[in-house]
Amino acid sequence: MPVDVLAVGAHPDDVELTCGGTLAKLHKLGRTTAILDLTRGEMGSRGTPELRATEAAAAAAVLGVSTRENLGLPDSGVVSTPETREQLARVIRRFAPRIVIAPAPRGNHPDHSAASKLIRDAVFVSGLAKVAPDVPKHRPVKIVHAIAYREDHVKPTFVVDISDELETKLNAVRCFASQFDGALSAGEAYPTGDPFLHVLRHQAAHYGSLIRRRFGEPFFTYETMRVDDITTLDVSTF
Repeated sequence: MPVDVLAVGAHPDDVELTCGGTLAKLHKLGRTTAILDLTRGEMGSRGTPELRATEAAAAAAVLGVSTRENLGLPDSGVVSTPETREQLARVIRRFAPRIVIAPAPRGNHPDHSAASKLIRDAVFVSGLAKVAPDVPKHRPVKIVHAIAYREDHVKPTFVVDISDELETKLNAVRCFASQFDGALSAGEAYPTGDPFLHVLRHQAAHYGSLIRRRFGEPFFTYETMRVDDITTLDVSTF
C-alpha cells in the first residue's frame, strides 16, 4: 500500500530515536507512514535479531505506523552498491512515498552515514526506468535527514514540534527493552550521566527550544525551503 512518508533506519530502533515523535504526529494528522530497517541489528552487543524484530513490531504499533519491514542487509556492512540500491529502490517503488526520512549524513556508527548515502542513491535510482524495469518507477519528492544528536556538523533546516508526541516517542523507545533498559547512552546520543530516556527528553527539550516549543525533532535538507508568504513565518526573533 502506498504511504505518505517512509522512514528508513540502519538498525531497528534508529527511527524511534531520531524521528519517532514526528511519525506519531503524522499518524495524528491522518498521514500514512511506514518504517524500513536496513539491517536486523545482529551485531548489537545486546539482545538478538529475533528479539529486536519483536520489539520493532511493538514500537511500530505505538507510533501508528501502517507497516514495518526489514531489508536484511548485513549489520555493520551497509554499503551503496548497484545491488543494494536496486533492493532499496524496489521497496521505495512499492511504498511510493512522497517523503523519505533518512539518517543524518554523518554519524558515529559507520552504518548510519552509509545508510544516508545508500538511501539518497536508491531514491535517485528508483526514478530510473531501466533499473528493475519489472517494477514501475517512482521517485519521492523529497528526502529529509533526521539529525537528532548530530548538530555538531549542521544546523537544522526545520524542527518538528513534538510537544504532544514526546511521551508516545518514549513509549516506542521503551519497547526496545533489550537495548535500552539500564542504558546511559545508545546510538548517536552521548551519555550525560542520566538514564537514557532522560537524555532523550533533554535533547528533545533543546530542539524544542529552537522553535519556542517544549519538545522538538530536528531535520536537515540539502535544498533551500520555499516560503510564499513571509507573514506566516513562525518562531519569534525575540
